[in-house]
Amino acid sequence: MAGRPELQNGFLGAQPKFAEFGLSTESHQEPEIHSSTNQLEVKIRTSKPSKVTANLTHCAKNEELPQHVFTQTKDNVVSFLVSLPDVGYYKLQIFALLLPDDSKTLPGVFNYLINCTNVTSAVSTYPKQFAQWKEGCYIVEPASLSGLANLSNVRFEAYIPGAKSAAIVADGNWSHLQKNSAALWEGRVDLDAYKGKDVKVTLNANYGEDNKFASLLEYRL
Repeated sequence: MAGRPELQNGFLGAQPKFAEFGLSTESHQEPEIHSSTNQLEVKIRTSKPSKVTANLTHCAKNEELPQHVFTQTKDNVVSFLVSLPDVGYYKLQIFALLLPDDSKTLPGVFNYLINCTNVTSAVSTYPKQFAQWKEGCYIVEPASLSGLANLSNVRFEAYIPGAKSAAIVADGNWSHLQKNSAALWEGRVDLDAYKGKDVKVTLNANYGEDNKFASLLEYRL
């Protein structure tokens, strides 16, 4: 197994914009994480409306793994679900921007180095997350979808601030979600027919503009 990677001075931990943006660590205070499991959740707290995202990189392979990190926000806490495919070292780099700044470039605000010493559970593949997802959304279920699972009656439940309507679209077929008493969009969708066909399944939201729906998440079956 490859040893600890050499990192630039100042790479680990908080970067200059972290405090400026009113961010703070919630779960892991130390920037170097030694994990005996390949599934972990890293949390940071926001004090101002922010757009936050993350990159996960396998250090030895210098390979980015967007499908193995999932970002969501609840009650001013941004959570990063990380599912590591192998033992070894990974960089988790967090980027943020204060809203309503719509710049395309998000500055780096905090960097972690994760040393995974044991693969204890199946590796999750997370959906692709689009820009508006990173503005305060979170999902209750499913955080990931697998073509190996039972997909006959998949329950979706998500918080989408500002949405007027929401829908799941599978291979062009629309299933509209309903808003429940907890202000979550929910519904059940039969996806069994798409197993193993590399079909896109998207969570979409309408924010009141005519009939336009923005894609928030994209799963692949």
